[in-house]
Amino acid sequence: MQRIFDIILSASAILVLSILLIPIMIVLRFTGEGEVFFSQERIGRFGKPFKLLKFATMLKNSPNVGTGTVTVKSDPRVLPVGKFLRSSKINELPQLLNILLGDMSIIGPRPLTHQTFIAYSDAVRETIGRVRPGLSGIGSIVFRNEEDILSGADSSMQFYNEVIAPYKGNLESWYVRNNSIGIYVKAIFVTVFAVFKPGTSIAWKIFSGLPIPPHRLRSQLNYIE
Repeated sequence: MQRIFDIILSASAILVLSILLIPIMIVLRFTGEGEVFFSQERIGRFGKPFKLLKFATMLKNSPNVGTGTVTVKSDPRVLPVGKFLRSSKINELPQLLNILLGDMSIIGPRPLTHQTFIAYSDAVRETIGRVRPGLSGIGSIVFRNEEDILSGADSSMQFYNEVIAPYKGNLESWYVRNNSIGIYVKAIFVTVFAVFKPGTSIAWKIFSGLPIPPHRLRSQLNYIE
């Protein structure tokens, strides 16, 4: 059932949003480094790698410099137009094609690079590997401001591996264990709401029983009991 919704919603979104996507493609072609799309290998369902699509928002060699595949706020590798595309999440829209092709779902655990995927425990990797990764999901909603959080950390990669990754893994595992059409639909609406109202605490009100964040993250994730 969820796969049927994925196909209908992704195909409809591509048609409706084409009036926005085509001008963005033209702008990207004639600005920055002239690249329109960025393709990167991510870990998909059952641990199978696939090529995830995004609009190009960073320098071509970005994964090999700085913090690698982890991006922080005001990252110097982000191109001028890319700042807007990233903050609005428009850069993620090409993944509608990944959804249509069956690599991803509208909602699911966020597809990670190998570098960030191995920060999860074996148990978490096994759990989230049961479902298709998502354009959005519980982890994406709760960590809507992840780049801001990492920018405030003393050591971004260490903070990611020791604090963010374990908790994000708990969130993604919660989604897999509680996956249903109801959660799927709620997550879509909460995602749209969060795009227009960054910093919202709505996730804690809509999804009951979410894992409690560690103390170091509670204020940054707008956690409410």
